[in-house]
Amino acid sequence: MNNPLLPDRHPDPDFFVCDVLDAAPKGDIGSMEHPIFSLSTKPDLRPRRYEHRGIVVEIKPSSDGLATVHDRDILIFCISQIIRGMNEGREVSQLVRFQAADLLRATNRETSGRGYQLLKSALERLAGTRISTNIVTGGEETFETFGLVERAKVVRETREGRMHEVEVKLSDWVFNAIKAQEVLTLSRDYFRLRKPLERRLYELARKHCGHQPEWKIGLSLLHRKCGSGSKSYEFKRLVGAIIAEDVEHSHMPDYSVRFCEDEKHVIFRSRGTVAHVETDEFNIPPLDADVYETARALAPGWDVRVIEAEWRAWLTEQPRNAEAAFLGFCRKWYERRGAP
Repeated sequence: MNNPLLPDRHPDPDFFVCDVLDAAPKGDIGSMEHPIFSLSTKPDLRPRRYEHRGIVVEIKPSSDGLATVHDRDILIFCISQIIRGMNEGREVSQLVRFQAADLLRATNRETSGRGYQLLKSALERLAGTRISTNIVTGGEETFETFGLVERAKVVRETREGRMHEVEVKLSDWVFNAIKAQEVLTLSRDYFRLRKPLERRLYELARKHCGHQPEWKIGLSLLHRKCGSGSKSYEFKRLVGAIIAEDVEHSHMPDYSVRFCEDEKHVIFRSRGTVAHVETDEFNIPPLDADVYETARALAPGWDVRVIEAEWRAWLTEQPRNAEAAFLGFCRKWYERRGAP
């Protein structure tokens, strides 16, 4: 049996886009835990409703079909860029502008004409899929219907018809999750998983197993949480095929996946490859005294040492410029909270 992972299509990224590609992939927790995206590789025109422990999610497709697990790559890329900007103390917004080629490389996609056409189709499905839910993001419970992407447009297009620069406006729901740091770092090998169901299993393991040694779930509940439209026996067969490949190749990132003895439960075990987010790992040196003076001006009335402690606990990546990142955090702190 051949390696189930897709080849690494861009092992030697262009020096000038390394900063973009180095941004750690991030997924929002809400759509990792609940079946927002379709697993189908064909246009999925079925409206869906999912309920579990008080959470209700209704997903309605456009004429282009539901957004798919592979379309989610665009959201992951946008979230990753915004988080990178926040960690570096830059101003960020729901509007993300990027080079189409950068996204294709960062998500291990083809940079051929077909790759650009698939990207355009994915943007259309993301903008067209509408969601109604009571999932809380950033402390806000949303009941209105919204899209994961409010709008998307091609800012420039080459003479050959390929997208050059793309602009995406994320929904309030997704942006609230980003601002509240309700995101998890994903393995870069996530983009090398071929099957939509493999990606969905990884997302669930990343959310529910996390740093624990293992996580067990009943096959019927897993079926529902994956959002699979397959019959129960077919779903079990599909999961079994992934397990067989993982037994032989250990290809699933961060977690192994196996059937329990009764074959009515699936168990995910950590491979110990998910890094713990601890500030000490970032090796951030003490800040200079003049930085604190600037911080006091940005957040008047606040104890900047308290803000610093919150900032260090909040970080999810090593900031390139720690002082600029801290001052950006102070600015946002005061904007949101005002004077103490």
